[in-house]
This record gives sequence, structure tokens and C-alpha cells, in this order.
Amino acid sequence: MKETRDKARDLMKGYCRVCPVCNGKACVNEVPGMGGVGTARSFQANIESLANISFNMRVIHDNNSPKTKVNVLGYDLDVPVIAAPIGGVSFNMGGKISEDDYIQAVLDGCLNKGTIGCTGDGVPEFIHESAFKAVKKLEGHGIPFIKPWEDEELFQKLEMAVNTGTKVVGIDIDAAGLITLKKMGRPVSAKSSTKLRAIIEKFPVKFILKGIMTPDAAKLAVDTGAAGIVISNHGGRVLDHTPGVASILEKTAKAVKGEIDILADGGVRTGGDVLKMLALGADAVMIGRPFSVAAIGGLKEGVESYIDSITLELQQSMVLTGCEDVKSANMTLLA
Repeated sequence: MKETRDKARDLMKGYCRVCPVCNGKACVNEVPGMGGVGTARSFQANIESLANISFNMRVIHDNNSPKTKVNVLGYDLDVPVIAAPIGGVSFNMGGKISEDDYIQAVLDGCLNKGTIGCTGDGVPEFIHESAFKAVKKLEGHGIPFIKPWEDEELFQKLEMAVNTGTKVVGIDIDAAGLITLKKMGRPVSAKSSTKLRAIIEKFPVKFILKGIMTPDAAKLAVDTGAAGIVISNHGGRVLDHTPGVASILEKTAKAVKGEIDILADGGVRTGGDVLKMLALGADAVMIGRPFSVAAIGGLKEGVESYIDSITLELQQSMVLTGCEDVKSANMTLLA
């Protein structure tokens, strides 16, 4: 991983410093780029809210082979870690590798390690074109995410996403405030739960809604008929001064536990962070920036190495907290 990170630091120069701790402090207001919007408090809050949580250490037990397999959104995963949807290599990551190579590296690496990756959406067109092509090449093993475009563009892209063969499609509802897209003639908009239900009922796949940050929003997501939610503030890239995801995860997850699959995304950097999110109520986590660094610095092999690393850290954390199975992780693991 050191070699991968060193190469990524060189290739992403001017866009990401590949800091020893990816915490949003060196990249304030660098959007485009890998930073957080405005003061980057939302990005930083994600990191801090996880750092403020401590484990209860328990080592009198005979659990030395913790189980990390889960079923989420109908996928059997060897580890409860999914690569979050990130696109735009040319203007967010330096453009030293192509969008095609980046997306394929993420999806291939995840597939080879028994998990799944998501793809992003945006302007220009090659972002979603590369994404759909990569998912289709893997016979649907990927989750395409689409921004909440106005009707015609939204339905066109959702149809293209479904045609990749995927079983699950995501909507970045947390991208609704990107007014820069409106200035480019490509408006996005907030959708009511009634509107989202109508969209979901139109297509023969499961849907996941990303951008849930309150219990009431989680309940509305259930009403839409979605199969899953991602509790996320979009990596701190759309709205300044939101809470860190870990600080609101327990109460938000508790409001809909058992009714919908719950993913959490925001500030996860280590296997210990993964276990904290699971203990707070997530069924699995999404990770963004570290996957980007791994893919830029090492392509498929870099992604595989990162998954190996975080899986080992997760297993170590489980042994040291007496957690036998990630599916049974709960608040008793936390101090």
C-alpha cells in the first residue's frame, strides 16, 4: 500500500496530497478535487465523529476466526465494504489515468475480493458512459449511481443503467443542491417521496437512495419502496456544516432497522472504522476517497491490496472486541 499511495501522490498532484490521515484539512474548499466544500467542516466532522468513538476491548474468549460475510441488497459479500460512487478522474483526481481505466480498476478489484463497487455520474458524458460500459463488461456486477436529474435525463440514464444488467441502481439524492449543473444546462432537483416512489416503481431493479441524514428522511425512504439507504453527507462535498455521519448514524438507523438495508458512508478509513459503523447500526459501509487513491496508484491490484488491508484490520478489531460475526455487531462493542 505504501508503494500504491506514493504513486497516487505523484499522479494526483494538485488534486489530492494523499495525506497520512485523510481528514479534509489540507484540501479545504478544493472541489473539484478531493476536498470538502466551503470550510470542509462536513468532511472533517465525518473523521472526527468516528475518532471520538472508543471500543470496549474484550479478549477473554475463543473467537479467533471472526466472520465478515454479509448479504446486503441481495449481494453476498465477503466483507461489508463497498466502493462508493466517485467519478470525474480528469477534474477531481488529476487525469493521469483514464476514466475507463479507473472505473474498471475499482469494479474488477472489488469483484476479485468478493465485494462490489459503485460508479458515479455527472458532466461530461464520458463519466456515466465509462461507468455503464464497465458494469456491463462485468455482467452487471456493479452499482451505477445516477444524480437526481430532471425527468427526461433521469429516465434516460436510469434505463441505460438497468441495461447494464445490474440488480441495483442508486440515486444520489444528496446531489440535489448542485446548482453549478443548472448553470451548465443540466439541472438536478430534489424529489418528493411520492416522486421517488413513482421512479422506483417504473424500473425492474432494486434502488438505493444516498444522502439520508435524519430519522425522518430514513422513514420517507422506506415509504418510497427503496431497498436500501446510504446515510451520507456526500463526503462533505455538497453542504458545509453538517454533522459527521457517525454522530447521527445510531438514531437514524434505529428508526428503520429491519425495514430497509442500511449503509453508511463518511470518513471510514480503517477496519476499526468499519466495525464502529456496523456497531452503530449499519449493515455495510461505503468508502470513497481511499478507494480512489488505491485505484489511481495501483489500478486493480491497488484496489485489491486496499481491500485486503481493511479486511485484516476489521478482523483484528473483531478479535479484540470479542465480536464473532459482523452481523451481530452492536453498541456493546463501543465504550
